[in-house]
Amino acid sequence: MRLKLNTKILLGFSIALAVLLATSLAAYFSIQRLGYYTRLVGHTYRVLQHTSDLRMRVRDGQSSVRGYLLLNDSSYLATYSTAVSGTDANLDSLRRLTADNPVQQRRLDTLRQITEEEKVFLNQWRQKKPSADAARALLTNDRALLNRLRDVIQRMRSTEEDLLHQRNAGQDFYEKTTPIAIIISAVIAIITVLWLFRKISQEVKANDLLQAELEQVNLDTNRRIQIIEQLADKVVQGDYSVQIKDKEKDSLGNLATSLNRMTQTLDEVFGALEKRNQELDQFAYVASHDLKAPLRGVNTVVKWIEEELSHELSDQMRSYLAMMKGRLSRLEDLINGLLQYARVGRTQHQLEEVNVHQLVSEVVEMVVPLDFTVEFASTLPTLTTDRLSLQQVFTNLMSNAVKYHDRGAGTITVSCRERKRAYEFTVADNGPGIAPEFHEKIFLMFQTLRDRHTAESTGIGLSIVRKIIEEERGSIHVESDGQRGAAFVFTWPKVSQASKVSA
Repeated sequence: MRLKLNTKILLGFSIALAVLLATSLAAYFSIQRLGYYTRLVGHTYRVLQHTSDLRMRVRDGQSSVRGYLLLNDSSYLATYSTAVSGTDANLDSLRRLTADNPVQQRRLDTLRQITEEEKVFLNQWRQKKPSADAARALLTNDRALLNRLRDVIQRMRSTEEDLLHQRNAGQDFYEKTTPIAIIISAVIAIITVLWLFRKISQEVKANDLLQAELEQVNLDTNRRIQIIEQLADKVVQGDYSVQIKDKEKDSLGNLATSLNRMTQTLDEVFGALEKRNQELDQFAYVASHDLKAPLRGVNTVVKWIEEELSHELSDQMRSYLAMMKGRLSRLEDLINGLLQYARVGRTQHQLEEVNVHQLVSEVVEMVVPLDFTVEFASTLPTLTTDRLSLQQVFTNLMSNAVKYHDRGAGTITVSCRERKRAYEFTVADNGPGIAPEFHEKIFLMFQTLRDRHTAESTGIGLSIVRKIIEEERGSIHVESDGQRGAAFVFTWPKVSQASKVSA
């Protein structure tokens, strides 16, 4: 299986790193062992030094007493005191240095006993009268004790010299092997890096050739993609008659063929759509004039009957005529609502800076009775948007809050929270509330939750609100437990969709 270049590089560097790591560990181990044996050698030399010092101090003590006896010079006694006190220090040091060696510890016990005997012996001779005979007697009598001292010290030194020989051997071994291990590891690492460099160089040359071929292919591909992008730009600008002349039998060629079919289809579809829009505009004109004209005529006839035949109408007939006028008024409102719903998203947006607090205050003056209270729970923002669309949303929501309130005077609360890309507005009331099962139904066209005889409604207002908000890429929902109060929460983008299209 042929490895990729990145895999080869990673593998080679991993091997080199592993070798270097092994080298470092071997060197670290060797250096640690070398340091260990070096410390042991130094330790042994200190033991040997202290044994030599101990023997020398004992001999100095004897020489001082002998000099005093021979020359009757009391200054030798001061030298004796110094030598004797030094033996205690040597013994304490040897005790610490050989703490891990029980054999040497036992020998130290013997040495301490011998040195104590020597002190007692020399102190006795210090009290004698100085003379040459006394000095000779001291030498003769002290010879056995000094021989014992020499024998014990010699055994200690022999043991330490054996240890020194072993430790010097270990030290010599690691002094020799540490550089060799480092050199061998370094050579292996160099060989690995050189092999890796050779492999990388071969792969780089092959990649350079492949890169040159790819660059040529990319140039050709970029040229063809630019042609496709130009077609896309023209389509965005509304020109659906453009075509791409690309006969290559590859993916881009197939894409060009598909785009040509797409632009042809779009040209036909948008032509038909434009025709349908014209027909819809014509229908709106007919509905707003020709269809409403008969309604006004019927309404006028009803007024004539009420005015000219008022003395002949019974109470029952008068109620029928009032019911007819109500139905005619509702039918006219229904036609106006349908026209308004059809125009949403099809009219030209006029972007301007809108102070939402001021806009809501104007809506309150238009649709909220004086016995209602309107509260602003938070500061309302100022944003650039289509004023009429936002005004229509607040107008419909606040008029609904008034229309469906069940207790005369009520309270309407308007608040706002800033989100990342939009503002979240809330219009809440303290009316009868909306049951959860109707939270989606109320946004459907012609849907109303109350008897039309109780509150006149076409059931289009909230449908218009949702359509306006969705045209701005916002959302709306209602929050209510169905017991008391309802809150309509909707989002309105900080940047209007109309401004995005124009940009």
